[in-house]
Amino acid sequence: MDDDLDTMDRDALIAEVKKLRAGIRAHRDATGHDLCWHHPGLWDLLPEKTEPAIAVPPWPKFMRGCIRYRQSLDQQAPGAPVHDKEFDG
Repeated sequence: MDDDLDTMDRDALIAEVKKLRAGIRAHRDATGHDLCWHHPGLWDLLPEKTEPAIAVPPWPKFMRGCIRYRQSLDQQAPGAPVHDKEFDG
C-alpha cells in the first residue's frame, strides 16, 4: 500500500512528511464547532484515492455520541477555554 515511498528520494520523502504533518496539525488545531466536522481533507493526504465507506448513525444515537464527545472534552481538556458562539454555517 505504501510502495510509493520506496521510489521517493530524500527530498520527496521530506516533502511528503511536511505535507502530512501540516494535515495532522490542521486537524489537531481544529477548535470550536470545527471539532464536530467530518474531515475528508485529512484522508485526501493519502496517495490512494478512495471514497470512504462511512456509516452514519440515526439522529438520536448520533446526538448521544456528540454529547459523549463533548463530555470527554471536559475530562480530557478541563482547562480549555470556552468557545461560546453559535454555529453559523
